[in-house]
Amino acid sequence: MNVSTSTLSLTVADVDASREFLTTHLGYQVAMAADGFASLTREDAAVDIVLLGRGTEVLPPEQRDQQAAGLILAFTVTDLAAEEARLRAAGAPITMPLREEPWGERLFQLTDPNGVVVQLVEWVTPGTSETPDTDDARTEQEEAPAVHVISPSDETVTVSPNATMTGLAAPSRGSAELSTWTVEMAAGATGPEHTISREQVWTVTAGSLEVTCDGRTEKVATGQTVVLPPDLVRRVHAPEAAEAHVAMRADAHATVPGTEGTRTLPWAE
Repeated sequence: MNVSTSTLSLTVADVDASREFLTTHLGYQVAMAADGFASLTREDAAVDIVLLGRGTEVLPPEQRDQQAAGLILAFTVTDLAAEEARLRAAGAPITMPLREEPWGERLFQLTDPNGVVVQLVEWVTPGTSETPDTDDARTEQEEAPAVHVISPSDETVTVSPNATMTGLAAPSRGSAELSTWTVEMAAGATGPEHTISREQVWTVTAGSLEVTCDGRTEKVATGQTVVLPPDLVRRVHAPEAAEAHVAMRADAHATVPGTEGTRTLPWAE
């Protein structure tokens, strides 16, 4: 067998959204497209991608309602740090910050609007450092700021029907590992049921909240902190006007019971 071309076919809910993500951020070009279908390619060795809309009759009946999930579309690239900086500056949804594993793999992840995870990878020799012990490297480290001060702005505010979130630390604002934000809820407001893939820590700074997690409800008063474990269904209710400060790992994503795919938290990216 001689393989001349490799193609990955992904079934997604919104073909146009994934096509726009791949062409805007990852350099793919549209080879062919029709309603509920797009064939994408690059000029290098990257795998070709076919996007099919859920329910398309091109697929066998037992496959039509499936959706791409549980897979990672991985690309090995050069100058990974530059790619991460380029994508972050372009506003791409980076859902796992750049990190290096002990076995020499450096990587970060993005997630497209349909929940398809894209991982960019660069391999280094285990035991070596990205910043070798040279005069130039030491000078660069000495000139780098020791701290990063982040100021809230209108651009980091997200208003939902139930709350207002103001993003503070996040990968797009200089934090490598953590995301933090504030939440304001009016009296009587109740957020939707959802799960978060990482532990969250909520500290109530004004008013009080009723937090239901895994079927158990706790009232959290001003000055108290509640720790919410990952992957458990939770809901937050404000019996009175309330404010809170929230912290979690930056690579977390949300899911809503009864729906498919994952969602990013725009104020935490």
